Amino acid sequence: MEYVEIEVRAKSVALAVEAAMQELGVDDPDDVAIQVVSEPVKGFLGIGGQDAVVRVKKRSGRRRRNRRGRNDKSGQPQGKGGQKRQQERSGAKNGGRKPSKPASKPRSGGRHVRTEHKLTDDRPSLTLEEQAEVAGEFLEGLVEAYGLEGTVSTYLDDDVIVADVSGDQTEAMVGIRGTVRSAIHELTRTVLQRYSQDTARLRLDIAGYAERRRKALSIYAEQLIAQLVDEGGEIMLEPMSPADRKVIHDVAAEHQGVTSYSEGEPPRRYVVLSRADDSEEE
Repeated sequence: MEYVEIEVRAKSVALAVEAAMQELGVDDPDDVAIQVVSEPVKGFLGIGGQDAVVRVKKRSGRRRRNRRGRNDKSGQPQGKGGQKRQQERSGAKNGGRKPSKPASKPRSGGRHVRTEHKLTDDRPSLTLEEQAEVAGEFLEGLVEAYGLEGTVSTYLDDDVIVADVSGDQTEAMVGIRGTVRSAIHELTRTVLQRYSQDTARLRLDIAGYAERRRKALSIYAEQLIAQLVDEGGEIMLEPMSPADRKVIHDVAAEHQGVTSYSEGEPPRRYVVLSRADDSEEE
């Protein structure tokens, strides 16, 4: 007795079984054996969830027989002898040719894994206020997951969502040179993109790091500009994030005779400071 078995992933067990039956060409659930490998797991705000996995078997290789070898509607017994005589008469009607067998779907090893096809984008278009609420709920859950004490506040600055995570213990969510904060920023943007088609821009600060970083960069830029005015030439800074580069550009714009521009490809994009007169001569 041969079996055809497939494994299907879907958002729920019911959807996985339905997809498997369609793949096997079966309409009656009694014709298949269903094994639930894993139940679906709902993630936090859609992150980290897992689909349901089921294995479905379909019996194949033999035709069904009526119980106790009873005759079918043609009056012929359903045993081996009856089937043989049935095939001989069918061959005589077809000029001695054996009756053709129905085409079967090709199989590779009797088992394969079916991947789920992506559906059309059914995400709603959330307003800025709704997106700010989603971002706030996610960040609150993240602070709780860290096991820290802190507060989260969100507000709108024109078309930008500003999120602030404050509290002495939240410094652990900043990381060295703000690396953890940058990762949380990207993760929050991913959550917004999951829940809304049109995603607003996001500005995130944790434990006041963004403000401290802005002040430190402003002092650093002022020192470099003073050196540039005295010595001339150009000064190339280290690669920075877009937010950090903007701070340098804003400081340079406040000084007459000094210009700034960015070069390189992300994430190795950097700022170049130069004197305006030197740029004109070049």
